[in-house]
Amino acid sequence: MAQKIGKKYEAAAKKVETRPYPLEEAIPLLQKIKFAKFDETVEVHMRLGVDPKHADQMVRGTVVMPNGLGKSKKVLVIAGADRQKEAQDAGADIVGGEEIVNRIQAESWTDFDAVIATPDMMRSVGKLGKVLGPRGLMPNPKTGTVTTDVAKAIKEIKAGKVEFRVDKTGIIHSPVGKLSFASDKLIENASSLINAVLRAKPAAAKGKYVKTATVCSTMSPGVSLDVTALNAVKV
Repeated sequence: MAQKIGKKYEAAAKKVETRPYPLEEAIPLLQKIKFAKFDETVEVHMRLGVDPKHADQMVRGTVVMPNGLGKSKKVLVIAGADRQKEAQDAGADIVGGEEIVNRIQAESWTDFDAVIATPDMMRSVGKLGKVLGPRGLMPNPKTGTVTTDVAKAIKEIKAGKVEFRVDKTGIIHSPVGKLSFASDKLIENASSLINAVLRAKPAAAKGKYVKTATVCSTMSPGVSLDVTALNAVKV
């Protein structure tokens, strides 16, 4: 059964031309066609010319949004006893050791937005792959979430650090802020993400790297971005 399209969505969609927009036009347009009564999240979606089934074409990384995300993330730290007070003092929302691992295993509990683990806990945390992996919550040294410097990791996440990773269809989805942000702040955040994805281009990627790119908010129609300009960016 086809999903019914609301009148407000339809009216918003009519204001979006079927052409690629530069980011500097796309963001203000999104803010202009807003119709939801809550502060929507703005997201960037990029379809890349890579095959994620091949390890040498995997695209992943992190970027700290210069203007935050408009929402403080709930951070869980799984650490040895010697690091737990440091994590609490640095602002972690939940701190624990083996008991946290056991709870996640037993209850598939994921009432948090990010997980940081100290290296000594990874033998235990490794058991949580089936629960945390599909939700993009598994700690990883490459993204700075397996570390002895838990205070720094917490600070970055709270400041708006975003982890991006291409999914199995070759698409990256990432939040870049709230619709209530000033346009220039959203443009700066979106540019930071896009540039980070461009810098993460694997050497094995052939042909056009960014195939399509769209910016949208939670309830809005998508606005296509000019990928010719994106592919021409030197980073």
